[in-house]
Amino acid sequence: MVAGEPYWINDPELVEVRYVTRERVDEFNALGPREVDKKQELQRQIFGSVGNNVHMEKPIRIDYGFNTHFGNNVFINFNLVILDCGKITVGDNVFIAPNVQFYTALHPIDIAERAKHLGTTKPIHIGNDVWIGGGCIIMPGVTIGNGATIGAGSVVTRDIPPDTVAYGNPCKVGRVLKEDARSEIAGGSAS
Repeated sequence: MVAGEPYWINDPELVEVRYVTRERVDEFNALGPREVDKKQELQRQIFGSVGNNVHMEKPIRIDYGFNTHFGNNVFINFNLVILDCGKITVGDNVFIAPNVQFYTALHPIDIAERAKHLGTTKPIHIGNDVWIGGGCIIMPGVTIGNGATIGAGSVVTRDIPPDTVAYGNPCKVGRVLKEDARSEIAGGSAS
């Protein structure tokens, strides 16, 4: 599955992993807003790896969990959806607005093939210092480069280069940021 090879979606082992993940996600979503330590503990049980200072607002919906990896200083707002049959990596200093969805799953277009409940996957990679606006959908196989900003409501179907602002459906680069923009954000330009 993780290698992108066709796999049977209803394999009993995969079904059990999804059940366990959903139970943990339900437990996470039931916690009170001040139960920060318990939320962080459950994040580490749900996901493959979680860096320092990762904050997730509730609710979240996660398919497998173990295929998703977060860097440091990540903020995720309400209603995150992750279909992580394939690997998802999120870098450091990433902001994810409400209602963002990550999809690594692919299904056959051919009806007879789809009826066999076979799927494939493509990984998603989010670089460092990325901001993903509200209501975005990140499709299978996409890489979003370091320092990119994705405008609200975008459907990202192809790679987005570093240090750009991209938006739309399908998402396209609308602006290239100044070369020194990232250093200004980090606390001043080189002089």
